[in-house]
Amino acid sequence: MEKRQASKFYPYFDVEEKSVIDKMTGFFNSVLFKQQPLLTEFLDPAQRDILRTIAGNDLFMQDFGGYQAAEKKRVYLTEDWTNFDLSDYGVTAFSINYPNKFEKLSHSAILGSLANSGIETETFGDIITDGNGQWQFFGKSELTDFFQKEITRIGRVKVKVEPVNFRNVIVPEDDSSETSIIVTSLRVDAILSGISNQSRSQIQNSISTNLVKLNWHGIKDSNIIVKVDDVLSLRHFGRCKVEDIRTTRKGKYKVVLRLWQTKKHKQRN
Repeated sequence: MEKRQASKFYPYFDVEEKSVIDKMTGFFNSVLFKQQPLLTEFLDPAQRDILRTIAGNDLFMQDFGGYQAAEKKRVYLTEDWTNFDLSDYGVTAFSINYPNKFEKLSHSAILGSLANSGIETETFGDIITDGNGQWQFFGKSELTDFFQKEITRIGRVKVKVEPVNFRNVIVPEDDSSETSIIVTSLRVDAILSGISNQSRSQIQNSISTNLVKLNWHGIKDSNIIVKVDDVLSLRHFGRCKVEDIRTTRKGKYKVVLRLWQTKKHKQRN
């Protein structure tokens, strides 16, 4: 097994992801030279994809983010397969207690409070709600005291942060919807145009200004053909996953999508 050179992987990803590639390459080389397992901070899907590409078949990756559908996860990078316990990942679930009969919290408000508390965003994972006023988030276990002592207000709302057992993690609200569109092309710009009701030229402009991602990575080419299981996101609109593609009798495409719209866009509609 040889040391990885970050520059080798630059052509495979967006130019803006060079710093991530450098960091993930550093993780790989650290395991290679120290010959010890490495536990990362919370990584998003794009970061994990880059790490997976760099690791190839030379290192094992195992991850955990606190619950089954977690988007941000901590990753163990090892030379040999190891059966880790959930406690080995250093992830703790935290409940945000507040007078929810009289006050309301939001994802953006919680994220803002955590991000502005003096810690890096990589030290905490997903923020989830059951849709009925209960909110939880996941963070590094070693920061338990910090979260409890420092996160006492979210906006103007007084809160109390308490660690909870994974058995008591709430079932996250599913605010997605299934929809379908008929398009003449499976290009990225055609799919996003069909789902967002924007023109293809508008979508192409969004692509050129780094507002579009395919499978969590920025793209510059609107000609890319979309396939089943691909995830597309358009900033300020939302995200969609391609669940099925069928050809109609007239030679067009019926694309079935799972759609997550931003709160602001839903309100405008």
